[in-house]
Amino acid sequence: MPTLKFTVDNLSCAGCAGRAERALAATSGVTEASVNFANHTAVVTGRALAADLAKTLDTARYPARTATHQLSITGMSCASCTGRVERALSSLPGVLSATVNLATETATIRTLEGAVTPDALASTVTEAGYPASRVTDETPSRTASEITPLKRDTLIAGALTLPVFLAEMGGHLYPPIHHAIMGSIGIQSFWVLQFLLITLVLAWPGRRFFRIGLPLLAKGSPDMNSLVALGTLAAWVYSTIATFAPALLPEGTRAVYFEAAGVIVTLILAGRWMEARAKGRTGAAIRHLVGLRPDTVRVLRDGTPTEIPLSEVRTDDMIEARPGARIAVDGIVSEGTSFVDESMITGEPVPVAKSPGDTVTGGTINGQRPLTYRATAVGADTVLARIIDMVQTAQGAKLPIQALADRVVRIFVPVVLVIAALTVATWLLIGPTPALSHALVAGVAVLIIACPCAMGLATPTSIMVGTGRAAELGVLFRKGDALQRLDGAKVIAFDKTGTLTEGRPTLVDQATAQGVDATEALRLTAAVEHGSDHPIARAILAAAPGDLPTLHETENRPGYGLVARTSDQSLLVGSERLLAEQGVDTAPLADAIRRFADKGHTLVCLAIDGEAAAVFAVADQIKPGAKPAIDALHAQGLTVAMISGDSPNAAQAIAHQLGIDHVTAGVLPDGKVAAIADLRHRFGPVAFVGDGINDAPALAEAEIGLAIGTGTDVAIEAADIVLSSGRIAGVVNAVEISRRTMRNIRQNLFWAFAYNTALIPVAAGVLYPAFGVLLSPMLGAGAMALSSVFVLTNALRLRGIVPAQKDRPAPAPTTTEVPA
Repeated sequence: MPTLKFTVDNLSCAGCAGRAERALAATSGVTEASVNFANHTAVVTGRALAADLAKTLDTARYPARTATHQLSITGMSCASCTGRVERALSSLPGVLSATVNLATETATIRTLEGAVTPDALASTVTEAGYPASRVTDETPSRTASEITPLKRDTLIAGALTLPVFLAEMGGHLYPPIHHAIMGSIGIQSFWVLQFLLITLVLAWPGRRFFRIGLPLLAKGSPDMNSLVALGTLAAWVYSTIATFAPALLPEGTRAVYFEAAGVIVTLILAGRWMEARAKGRTGAAIRHLVGLRPDTVRVLRDGTPTEIPLSEVRTDDMIEARPGARIAVDGIVSEGTSFVDESMITGEPVPVAKSPGDTVTGGTINGQRPLTYRATAVGADTVLARIIDMVQTAQGAKLPIQALADRVVRIFVPVVLVIAALTVATWLLIGPTPALSHALVAGVAVLIIACPCAMGLATPTSIMVGTGRAAELGVLFRKGDALQRLDGAKVIAFDKTGTLTEGRPTLVDQATAQGVDATEALRLTAAVEHGSDHPIARAILAAAPGDLPTLHETENRPGYGLVARTSDQSLLVGSERLLAEQGVDTAPLADAIRRFADKGHTLVCLAIDGEAAAVFAVADQIKPGAKPAIDALHAQGLTVAMISGDSPNAAQAIAHQLGIDHVTAGVLPDGKVAAIADLRHRFGPVAFVGDGINDAPALAEAEIGLAIGTGTDVAIEAADIVLSSGRIAGVVNAVEISRRTMRNIRQNLFWAFAYNTALIPVAAGVLYPAFGVLLSPMLGAGAMALSSVFVLTNALRLRGIVPAQKDRPAPAPTTTEVPA
């Protein structure tokens, strides 16, 4: 009976350990369980699944700690291979889940911590026929190292096959070539020469198919390499018998198909070469992000600049950033002022001004002046490292849409073998003369043309390119399935404050009575508000000139406003109600007050010496890119909603300006959850856009949560998608990328299924009775090679996605003089 040992969390006393132990012992399949409080480990004997043990402990409130491991795998050539590796890993005790990505040739395995080692995982995959090793920071990208040998093998196979192909095909197309060969060396010598050349092709560049495919066939788990090996071996064996022992074959069937075997190997190698080159381009985004890290850093040690490797930088180190140099790690500026290009992190092209106290992010580029900054995050804790980790996680994910392909691929190769056998049998039983030759051609064509590669590459390549391009545009998909869930959203719900609006009150409008100077009115109001920490007071102060008049006395009227005096004036600053209470006639400002109130603005009134002088409109101003973003979402056929804790009047005013379809106002954070449930009931799946902190319950409730904020925001942990640029235009870009990527995946899956569904019967010979057409195995090899290249090339089109929406500058506040 297998025994698992793993780590358990939340054990604060021996009683906790006892409860966890009893819960594990009660799990189906467990014969013995013990939990050690001292070292927080559980030891379980039995055949219970790791997932069941983890679920049991979660229910008991003592969760099992999990670990995630990555393996680099070689030898996978199709979706059948990935399925076989996943099943081998999932069968190991202690494995919770295993996902294999054909495009990146990696496996991501989640296990109970301590239950299984990375070396054991790698060993299991290697024993399944696919050499594997742990992924470390030093693990090189295999794409480049694969391209060179594939190119070499393709050229060698082509050079050896070309003479045979030209002689055979040329003889069919232009009979004098055939006659010249017969008259010079004779048919038997010509066949022997073909045997020598094609045997070299199969034994040298083509040996990879036999080395991998035949052992897997012997184990009863054939893959694409097995199909190629069987097809080429059948053509070679038949041709060899026809060359050296023709008496074993019936009269009329003595022909050779050496050129078919050679061309098949050459074309498939050429397809894999092109496939490897295309795979290299799909991972360009990750390589670009990794390349943002400088190799060395200029650190101040005892006041002296010293160049050290990036890996040796520690928190609180003082680092110099020379003009034009990359910022090495996250930090806070301590000396100097400069502009920093953050486009590679946020997707925003405009450099950002930096001065002492401002934060800088690793991977960005310093401008024309030197900066000195203190390191606050290094290594895996930097924003860039977390972005890379998020993109890699998303790229390795499996989408629900891939489930059908996975089920088909699991039985695909065995079914193709059965179809090939039935094809040969049918041709031998009812085929025309020479039946054996026809049976061989049709059987080999079925084996060669079947392509599980295209089905295996259809989804992961599109995800890799789509999420990589999204990262370049400042859209970070934390989970790969967020791509599909966002594509299915019917309504986009926005939080108001800080998302659609700036999140801080500003002076947006003002009106003055006739004869009152607008600037002077603002100076007087700001002088009265000076010293207050109220957000509205700060908005007035921020808009006022710096030289404020001196006040002799100030009296606070809580809930209404302030009363103050200058050397020669009495001032009232506050609500309309304060002015009315003090007997001030607000009729000169009535129209402006009504207009501002209808827009949901907060009003600040000023009276001078008992006369209404001015009214100021303060509001949480709409972000400059909000209106075009909402318009773009409407153009994409989406319903747009807004959920706000603000008053209904203020929320409706914002919604009217933006053209929002549905408003829910006056709700607390818990109320936002109910609002999302209501939207889902009325419209369908909901995507919620918020700041990721106060909106955490709503982000969790929605089908998809998008957080607007910088990469340093805790929104990274709260949402499915993070818009690192902090711009609302990122929502439009996220939707566009999601839709384009899912459309690309559907195109790839349609091609992969349509290709195999249509061409396998053609290869078997269904067109022969009606049209006399029998597909050549060589054409089948070309079609199979091109099918994978088509899928990869189609996915690479996603690299051309351009931002669907950009922000616009904010309008300046206006001033109106009310006529008498």
